[in-house]
Amino acid sequence: MTDAPSMTVGRLLRTPRKQLDRLFQSSVPGRIPAGDCEGTLIVAPGSAAGAAAAGLIRLIVWKGKVFDPGSETVRNKVGPLGTLAVRAEVYYGPSRLDTNPAIILDYRRTSWIARWIRDEIREVAPGVFLGFAYWNRFRVLRFVLAVPQHFGP
Repeated sequence: MTDAPSMTVGRLLRTPRKQLDRLFQSSVPGRIPAGDCEGTLIVAPGSAAGAAAAGLIRLIVWKGKVFDPGSETVRNKVGPLGTLAVRAEVYYGPSRLDTNPAIILDYRRTSWIARWIRDEIREVAPGVFLGFAYWNRFRVLRFVLAVPQHFGP
């Protein structure tokens, strides 16, 4: 976890892309989350329009993830009702960004639809995780996961 002061979901949404990359690189994986985590997609990092788009995406498309420590898996909360779908295996492994340890969410053996997707997360503040989604080897998305007591702005 980094020493960044009060790194909140709202602050991460306002952080420029290169700063997000540096923050991820300077952070450690932390403990694998357990249970429900609210997710926020980072769209147009650092822009006001990006924060508004992130709220709309959370409302309609993707609400976060639910981690199951017993099975070492995670499911995504999708759609307006947060239906659990698209399961991934969860483990520690090297990040594609910098080869340092990260929490890996690996869909290749658990989802035919998302088998080319791999997420990586690191804890950037207590209960707040910055994540990158990869399609094959290409980084395509940035997102934030927050455990319940850190859901706020």
